[in-house]
Amino acid sequence: MSNKPTIHDIAKALRIDSSTVSRALNDSPRVTKATKVRVLSKAQELGYQRNMLASNLRKNITNTIGVVVPRISRHFFSSAIQGIEETAYLAGYNVIICQSLEQLEREKKIVDGLVANRVDGLLISVSMETLNYDHLENLKNSRIPVIFFDRHCDISGFSNVLIDDFKGGFDATEHLILQGCKHIVHLSGPQELEIYKNRFEGYKAALKQYGIIYYEEYVNSSRLMEQDGYISMQKLLTKNIPIDGVFAANDLSAIGAMKYVKEQHIKIPETIAFVGFSNEPVSEIIEPSLTTIDQSGFEIGKVATQLVLKHIVSKDWAQPEHTILIDAHLIERNSSKK
Repeated sequence: MSNKPTIHDIAKALRIDSSTVSRALNDSPRVTKATKVRVLSKAQELGYQRNMLASNLRKNITNTIGVVVPRISRHFFSSAIQGIEETAYLAGYNVIICQSLEQLEREKKIVDGLVANRVDGLLISVSMETLNYDHLENLKNSRIPVIFFDRHCDISGFSNVLIDDFKGGFDATEHLILQGCKHIVHLSGPQELEIYKNRFEGYKAALKQYGIIYYEEYVNSSRLMEQDGYISMQKLLTKNIPIDGVFAANDLSAIGAMKYVKEQHIKIPETIAFVGFSNEPVSEIIEPSLTTIDQSGFEIGKVATQLVLKHIVSKDWAQPEHTILIDAHLIERNSSKK
């Protein structure tokens, strides 16, 4: 007998056909209950394990969902992955997680690899470099359901599950205005990405609603790393703008900006108040703690997975495209309490 028992070993031990063993293991109605019990008992005794991969490939399913995120290390994405994994697990699906590291070429290779490995569905949060969607448009030919999450992709036939970035941007700016701020700068992300464009539009809408003039020089765009926030704040303060509030499109850039402000011995929040976006764990423990917009990563991951599973189960390749918006919530901390 080989190291790994096969259905032929079970058939030989029970003196029945291999095809009968196969049917019994697949719970076929063509096999009597007594035979099924004998086969399952002998399989357990011999330590037989079914090759689920081969079985699933014959059925053209892998019970696997591919997930592509920019960076696993970001708190939002680790929370989203938790929501994805828990929801997929309850439905009997495995998850393959890959990170693009914000690189378009890496994202293309990952997507090709997941499709080649015949995942049943894809959940994608595109990279900052993904301004051309050709490799994603091609997924329509793969007959694999695709859901974009966190970062909006305007491709017909695909759905998006997003945080309400416009409302988050509005709420962050409104909060600063209600704290008495009148000269609010915005540290924005790349405007080619809908996520940052919507936060920026929310910022402008709040200014307009409260009768505060919008100035173009009050806005500085970057890739929103901590160092970018530091440099952006340095640039803005050297323009002699009378800044009394900062809305940053993510927490990392807010933290970098606060670092520069503290080095200049400018008081936070008395002189300049800060609001970030994403609710990174570090935001609560820095001094002063950072007011931020919570992105509900777990909820986004859960809803996106439920949606892709719905398409997988229904074999609904021609997806009715729609956008699901998850509410954003402001968490007030010391950086803005004037």
